[in-house]
Amino acid sequence: MRRRSFIAIAASALAFPGRWALAAMVKMTVYKDPACGCCHEWSKAMAAAGFSVDARDTDDLAAVKARLGVPSDLEGCHTAVVGDYYLEGHVPLTAVQRLLLERPALRGLAVPGMPSGSLGMGDDLQASYDVYAIPSGSGAPYVFTEVRPR
Repeated sequence: MRRRSFIAIAASALAFPGRWALAAMVKMTVYKDPACGCCHEWSKAMAAAGFSVDARDTDDLAAVKARLGVPSDLEGCHTAVVGDYYLEGHVPLTAVQRLLLERPALRGLAVPGMPSGSLGMGDDLQASYDVYAIPSGSGAPYVFTEVRPR
């Protein structure tokens, strides 16, 4: 992320405490299939949280995922880019906020497949899935956070 963007995020967080302020003025580009409704819902949720969302329909998501280095076994429905990170699939808002707050040495986060109850996939109080972190170096992906029944 550019230094100016980081300073703006930090200033927002100080002026408006809480993780919701973290999304203010942060641009997110979402690459999605033009016919996919869940991708649209996920994008709407990110915009409602304050991200400036640029949704781009594409017929070649595989090329986007390959360019970003998304591991094939962790591929999800859509791919977003925010700052220096990618978000693969239905990554929950809390995980995105934590990623941007902590700024770990990662390439991105991924929720493989399309888990029922994940952000954009309906409201299932019994939703249970993992969000994986993809390290910047040669390390193996690991569980960044778990989503468990509420």
